[in-house]
Amino acid sequence: MRLYHSGDRGEPVRDIQRRLTGLGFPVVVDGTYGPHTAVSVTQFQESRGLPADGIVGPETWRSLVEAGFNLGDRMLYRRSPMMRGDDVSRLQRSLGSLGFDAGKVDGLFGPDTLRAVLDFQRNRGMSEDGIAGREVVDELLLMAKATDKPGREEVRDHAWIDSLPRPITGARIFVDPAGSDPQDAAATWAVATQLTAEIQMAGARALLSRSVDTAPSERLRAGRANRHDVQVVISITIPSDGAEGVFYFGTSLSTSEAGRTIAVHLARHLSLEPLPRAMPLLKETRSPAVVITVSDPQPELGSAIGRAVVDLYAVGPDED
Repeated sequence: MRLYHSGDRGEPVRDIQRRLTGLGFPVVVDGTYGPHTAVSVTQFQESRGLPADGIVGPETWRSLVEAGFNLGDRMLYRRSPMMRGDDVSRLQRSLGSLGFDAGKVDGLFGPDTLRAVLDFQRNRGMSEDGIAGREVVDELLLMAKATDKPGREEVRDHAWIDSLPRPITGARIFVDPAGSDPQDAAATWAVATQLTAEIQMAGARALLSRSVDTAPSERLRAGRANRHDVQVVISITIPSDGAEGVFYFGTSLSTSEAGRTIAVHLARHLSLEPLPRAMPLLKETRSPAVVITVSDPQPELGSAIGRAVVDLYAVGPDED
């Protein structure tokens, strides 16, 4: 799709304005993309963990559509590509509050969510088809309303945080040198090499997301981290928009508290800002994950990250 920004006019802009207003970001629906529309778009982007540039591109448009789904509006099931939306997020949160492990509340109907739906159906004596239709949704919401227990993901996050400090010896840490072009990939590889050396000297086991001459997609790298069942995921990348920071998974719907804890600790050691974002790597990894973005990363950044990780394990997280 094309980009929509200040100065654009027409029915597509009107559609964007209707969706924003319906989601609680009110703007006059007049078909003109003016300053007020740009502000509402920016506020929506911030709430969804997206780059807040006030422009509606493919990622923002997809989020606007996904945000419009309420649980029960449609049948939810596993397919390829995965079903996405706020209705999936609410399904995951409701299942988790009842003790059915749907994994991260990421709005993606993946294998963890499928297993949780099947477990719920089995527990309630329903037909086990893995489809969250009207019967499943009604039963789920009725039961979830009667409990205020935290979800499984929240419990896991707090257990991970409460386990610190602990020895780093034997910890499996996934190191992800990202980069979409050869120059960026070489720069992040040099950082990852130093980071790997630093944590391995402390006794941790580092697993790299790629070899020096390959460039797998972000989703493939997330899948690799999940298969290795690592404790922490640390990605290093060069921002295309110049936004530096230590990013963790966070939207208005869900936040990885363990990821935020790691991000806060590393950011203070690296003189960066911890920021929520909904990048694919952060959404799709089961383990606590952070993405460190620096415009001109030097190899010594890897040593600094490594020392911060070792310190996190040795003394525990910083106080907010």
